[in-house]
Amino acid sequence: MASNIAPPADVAAPPADASTTPSGLAWKVLQPGSGTGRPGPRSSVTVHYSGWTTDGRLFDSSVSRGQPATFPLNRVIAGWTEGLQLMVAGEKSRFWIPAGLAYGDNPGGGRPGGLLVFDVELLEIG
Repeated sequence: MASNIAPPADVAAPPADASTTPSGLAWKVLQPGSGTGRPGPRSSVTVHYSGWTTDGRLFDSSVSRGQPATFPLNRVIAGWTEGLQLMVAGEKSRFWIPAGLAYGDNPGGGRPGGLLVFDVELLEIG
């Protein structure tokens, strides 16, 4: 996917100031949100996001398509299901999702393997 969205400087690994959940998901709030409620594990959410591999390759981005994505949290990778529940509406966060919470190390089918990095803006909780 060609895009002018530059990878984050910390795409190779979570920085020291990132928080980590017991599952290994690392995250950092980039911009606080104004909402008060958080989505549940089956909530539908509308987000803008960009995803990179640790070498800085952008592999997917709703931002570059110019169209937010809406989906139920029980239909995405485990790292998204877990991570989005940490957010409130309007918040922008960066997630470092280990392979075990994403597509694995060698998933095939065009999906990236290994640690994945996502910048996510939670626009709306459905």
